[in-house]
Amino acid sequence: MTKSYEFLALILDSVTEHIVVINRAGQIEFVNKSWSSFGRSNACIIGDGWKGVNYLEECDRAAAMGDSFGVMAGRGIRNVIEKSEATFHFEYPCHSPEEKRWFMMRVTPFHLNGADYFVISHQNITERKLAEEEARNIAKIDGLTCIPNRRSFDEFLHEEWRRCLRLKKPICLAMIDIDYFKLLNDTYGHQRGDECLVRVGSLLKKYAKRPGDICARYGGEEFSLVWGDTGLTEAMQLSKKLLEDIAELGMPNVNSPVEKHVTVSIGLAEMVPGIEMDECEIIARSDSALYKAKEGGRNMVWSE
Repeated sequence: MTKSYEFLALILDSVTEHIVVINRAGQIEFVNKSWSSFGRSNACIIGDGWKGVNYLEECDRAAAMGDSFGVMAGRGIRNVIEKSEATFHFEYPCHSPEEKRWFMMRVTPFHLNGADYFVISHQNITERKLAEEEARNIAKIDGLTCIPNRRSFDEFLHEEWRRCLRLKKPICLAMIDIDYFKLLNDTYGHQRGDECLVRVGSLLKKYAKRPGDICARYGGEEFSLVWGDTGLTEAMQLSKKLLEDIAELGMPNVNSPVEKHVTVSIGLAEMVPGIEMDECEIIARSDSALYKAKEGGRNMVWSE
């Protein structure tokens, strides 16, 4: 029996998952080597000190401090103990100052010598989560210009609109269209047109530095800039500076009726979000302003 116990303990100590066994009261009966090693490297209880610690009480203590993991873990473990759930599992972040980490927690019951026990394992799923995160990020980035795409713009504007609504702060939206882009493609070819889009996209990154800002490729030769918590006067100054910076790029568009280099038209709108409004209204206003800029001769900023 001793040899059998030692054999099983060695097996459990060889796996990379962090494993702990608790009884019905929540007291820890066993931890494997991975559990102890993780505890030592993360300033938790170490070595033999784990035995007798009440895992449920630790979850409750974390929950009382506002830790959502403690809430979910405590509830899930108790559901398995009370047999309202056969098993329990969920994914949670456990980031350190040096790296991002995610784990999958599983709770599984077993019965031995007339008593109930519960295996709680924590599997490191960081590699998968990072891959998923990267895939989500790629899906939100325009493949040509490497700036956020229309999907990212829509999601960001929705959240920034809600934030400015709560804070009663203004939000500005600039819609930017490259003037006579078709003429540029017809004159120099689509490769030169793509290069123009890439350079404009790269320039726009300079105008979206704060958490409440975003630059995005809206579609085709149209771009957008959102400036959260920003008034019209400041946004107008930024937009005019953008016109100058694009001119300084010196990208030729010799057949353009405006200038012999690439220019843009900008439609600018400011709103303070209200309860009865949504972000579609500021998009409509900036679109209307962009139309006025084009109608007024292009290579300008127009705002109502």
